[in-house]
Amino acid sequence: MILLQVQQISKYFGAEVILENIKLEIKTNDRIALVGRNGAGKSTLLKIIAGQTSYDGGTISKPKHVRMGYLAQNTGLESSKTIWNEMLSVFDDLLELEREIRAMELRLADTSLYDDPETSRAALETYDNLQHLFKERGGYTYEAEIRSVLNGLKFFQEDYDKLVASLSGGQKTRLALAKLLLSKQDILILDEPTNHLDIETLAWLESYLQNYAGALLIVSHDRYFLDKVVNQVYEVSRTKIQHYVGNYSRYLVLKQEKLEHEWKEFEKQQTEIAKLEDFVARNLVRASTTKRAQSRRKKLEKMDRLDRPEGAEKSANFGFQFERTSGNDVLFVENLSIGYETKPVAQNLSFEMKRTDSIALVGPNGIGKSTLLKTLVNDLVPLSGEFRFGTGVKLGYYDQEQARLSSNKTVLQELWDEYPDRDEKTIRTMLGNFLFSEDEVLKIVSTLSGGEKARLALSKLTLLGANVLILDEPTNHLDIESKEVLEAALIDFAGTILFVSHDRYFINRIASKVVELAPSGAKTYLGDYDYYLEKLAYEKEIAHLEFEEKLKAGQVAEKEQAQGKESYQKSKENQKLLRQKQRKLTEIEMAMEDADAKIASLEHELTLPAVFNDHEKTLQITEELDSIKQVAEVLMTDWEILSEEVERLTAE
Repeated sequence: MILLQVQQISKYFGAEVILENIKLEIKTNDRIALVGRNGAGKSTLLKIIAGQTSYDGGTISKPKHVRMGYLAQNTGLESSKTIWNEMLSVFDDLLELEREIRAMELRLADTSLYDDPETSRAALETYDNLQHLFKERGGYTYEAEIRSVLNGLKFFQEDYDKLVASLSGGQKTRLALAKLLLSKQDILILDEPTNHLDIETLAWLESYLQNYAGALLIVSHDRYFLDKVVNQVYEVSRTKIQHYVGNYSRYLVLKQEKLEHEWKEFEKQQTEIAKLEDFVARNLVRASTTKRAQSRRKKLEKMDRLDRPEGAEKSANFGFQFERTSGNDVLFVENLSIGYETKPVAQNLSFEMKRTDSIALVGPNGIGKSTLLKTLVNDLVPLSGEFRFGTGVKLGYYDQEQARLSSNKTVLQELWDEYPDRDEKTIRTMLGNFLFSEDEVLKIVSTLSGGEKARLALSKLTLLGANVLILDEPTNHLDIESKEVLEAALIDFAGTILFVSHDRYFINRIASKVVELAPSGAKTYLGDYDYYLEKLAYEKEIAHLEFEEKLKAGQVAEKEQAQGKESYQKSKENQKLLRQKQRKLTEIEMAMEDADAKIASLEHELTLPAVFNDHEKTLQITEELDSIKQVAEVLMTDWEILSEEVERLTAE
């Protein structure tokens, strides 16, 4: 089913064309990524589709019943309620229905109601209908859904009573996402939903969206996320849009194949044109060949000439070079405790780094990854333990906040003041490599966008000539093309890299080792991010098997025994609940049998000559049959839900 169609949309800012002749279609269960460079118009298009921004031409059509939810970049939830009450507000219709049911229960408890059989029958029927509607809309599961989504986005039981207004900006953004997910829109429009999420939360969101019942339209620079979630890609480039089927990696392949095909067709036509033009030039004035030359000239005039393929838009172009190689042993970290003043963030950190290493630091937000990097570059003093760099090490540090960039200088001054021994041409050439054109080098640093500041910080780093790079979230604010250029530069870098990143695609491309930080230490994994995930899964499986062996051997600790008692109590409660569910399941099965029998009887009646020759009788039976079939479908849905619950409780 088509949920939304965008036809010939155009958008102008003044006389500048932002979007032109945009076509996009969203169907049920589509998972669509909108990709393109920063400034290409992706967020503008999302706002147009969501009704947040006007457009100058074209049409957007959507059935009235289709519900659409939109989450803008870094949009925080503003509310005076607690976290729990704010999430409950999504289910106001269910809460109102629940109040109606409770009121009806009070009415049914009044014995005088049963003095009039007709009134009591109508009341009982209304009560049954309300209960059925409540169940159909998720009345018995909505609280569990809220807990599941909040937990996935790192809001736990102890957070539920916190006021939304007291949360940080990142927490408010996550809460806005949680509320939107719970609202179960037919179309979810998400602009950079992975901002402010750590790797664990990203993995949860991927799983949730993979199973989401509605359609998705997503802008994200997280290529790993896009590979896991989307099945279509629309690329916005040079005001136009192009559609590809597949995830992000498939899109890259198809885009390259398309470009190669366009070049082949263009070159083939150019060869043909050259031959025709040469023939016309040589034979037009010769009497014997004039007619043939004129024929070829007409063919040239009628030819639909292909435009020269534009290929990719201009990207940054840079590399990291150094003059002197470091020693083989680059860094030793021994029993290091890091934090602020006397408050440790992580303790007993120990690992080492060799010259050929490219190490990714991973761990949940707040575990101390950036704190460790700041400690290593002497921005922070270690609380205890030690670290030391090897011989010949020259450090280059990229700060994710670009805090070291001056705000009152031009781009040209910022880079030139850092390297006054270079001439202006060298500085301008370097800035040009990072997409700062002639006019843009005169911009004041404080007016730059996040992406521009990131490119300026990287330009400074490339001129430093460091043989050891310490990078804190280097892909933040970069569009996908710029990320790929940075990856290529780091892959070609002959030195050592220690970096923090939430970009799992980037980690997979760059890392030769992964160091996982925990509050009580660090653990090294020899491989990329996917290998790290495989090892984690393997370690969990081994731990589970070891625990089962302990149980069999009677070596369970007191705490584990207490957990076992708790599990036994829970099992008793589950058995009680299981019996209730089984009784209800039996009732539904009996109702299903009655409905099936009634359907069979009515269908048989429709085959009787006395009925199908009577139009009114046929219509009456058909309407009754449709009504019973709807009831049967509802019963089947209830039966499936209950069967799953019974199966789960039986397994527990």
